[in-house]
Amino acid sequence: MLNLKLALKSVLYPLYERRLFEQLDFAETPHHIGVILDGNRRWSKANPAIDGDTSSARGHKVGASKIVNLLEWSEQTQVKVVTLWLLSNQNLHRPQEELAPLLQIIGDTIDELAAKGRWPIRPVGSMELLPPHLRERLAKVAEETKEIDGVVVNVAVGYGGRSEIADAVKSLILDKAHEGLSPEAIAQSVSVDEISKHLYTAGLPDPDLVIRTSGEQRLGGFLLWQSAQSEFYFCEAYWPDFRRVDFLRALRAYSQRHRRFGI
Repeated sequence: MLNLKLALKSVLYPLYERRLFEQLDFAETPHHIGVILDGNRRWSKANPAIDGDTSSARGHKVGASKIVNLLEWSEQTQVKVVTLWLLSNQNLHRPQEELAPLLQIIGDTIDELAAKGRWPIRPVGSMELLPPHLRERLAKVAEETKEIDGVVVNVAVGYGGRSEIADAVKSLILDKAHEGLSPEAIAQSVSVDEISKHLYTAGLPDPDLVIRTSGEQRLGGFLLWQSAQSEFYFCEAYWPDFRRVDFLRALRAYSQRHRRFGI
């Protein structure tokens, strides 16, 4: 019976997936998608390897291998910008035996994405908090891929939404101070538009859709400023289990909503 169910799924899912894709109205496709890649550690514990490995590093490796798929699905559906939350600044305080492998996986993943030569990679986050070797790798990849014409990929590493807003305000104040403005004049110059110009994602559209995997229904500080008018989609699947059909369902749900832009 189990084999029969698996056989039916193997036949029906591709048909269902194709139908979802054909039903999408690309005029309603979100231009910018933010994705919280959540559930790697829980996936590893729930799906032990043959040798019994349930480590978080294993989960992160499997999760990292899904990113290329996500970017290809984005290309197919005419998404222009994808922001991936790979590591929060709070996660930088994890024990070194857990953090070091994760940072290595992130660095290797960024290099692999760059090697594809298909997408411009933009690191966003508190770069000064990262180890020098990772910071240098991220800067190198950003420089090497900046002229590529493809889906813009923001990789949020050492990222925190509150820190981003604080950094934007600091940058704004310093810029105005360098112009010789008085404290009063600087205060008068602070506005929503001016702060937006100093965000990590400055120059890019705000996310239309934010997807979080693993069943958690919260942002956790992801793109706090930019997501003020975003639509949210929460998926039960852990990130390593996230499929193209899940992605298409998220786009379908987005296209069916009547966006009120905060009203």
